[in-house]
Amino acid sequence: MSLAEILDPLQQPLVTVLDTPVSWTEVLGFGSGALCVWLVARQHLANWPIGIANNLFFILLFTQAGLYADAGLQIVFITLAAYGWWTWTHGGGPGTSVLPVRRTTRTEWAWLLAAGVVGTAAITLLLSRATDSTVPFWDALTTSLSLMATYGQCRKRLESWWLWIAADVVYIPLYAHKGLYLTSLLYVGFLALCILGLRNWHRDLTARTARTPEAAAV
Repeated sequence: MSLAEILDPLQQPLVTVLDTPVSWTEVLGFGSGALCVWLVARQHLANWPIGIANNLFFILLFTQAGLYADAGLQIVFITLAAYGWWTWTHGGGPGTSVLPVRRTTRTEWAWLLAAGVVGTAAITLLLSRATDSTVPFWDALTTSLSLMATYGQCRKRLESWWLWIAADVVYIPLYAHKGLYLTSLLYVGFLALCILGLRNWHRDLTARTARTPEAAAV
């Protein structure tokens, strides 16, 4: 049995939304993606394996939709997930195995913004010349924003949520334009979960900052 035959059932329509067939791949991507973001907002370690499963579903989905940068991005996400999984359990430094929430430094912002601009330009050019993508710039922009946000998520940088929010604001109409209505709806949910995650991580950072002077005083 070939790989195509194994994957074919996942590509079959399950339901119809707004006269558009929705495949098993999109439904499974919807469920695993929502669960992953909810777990990230709660700083739960299980977000990483769930996220990897979500990436695999989206590789299939985005390839079918012609969103090649987003499909390739999922492979990068899987690599970053392995890094983030390790960092969250080993990156807390001496005396702790838990990585704390921190703010993004000015140096990190400079590198992130530079990488984002260069990445968006390079991917736009690549998609325009090497693929039949009808949305090369927007595909490239969301790819760059997502990579920037994932780096921050791996390091538990508070501002990573703002990058995810910016990406989701573009993703929602982009996926609707490509006929991926369920995925577009999923990203509306992602946007709400990102706001929740931002609030939770900010609360955690504030509480930890408040405890630090007390510990120093003792």
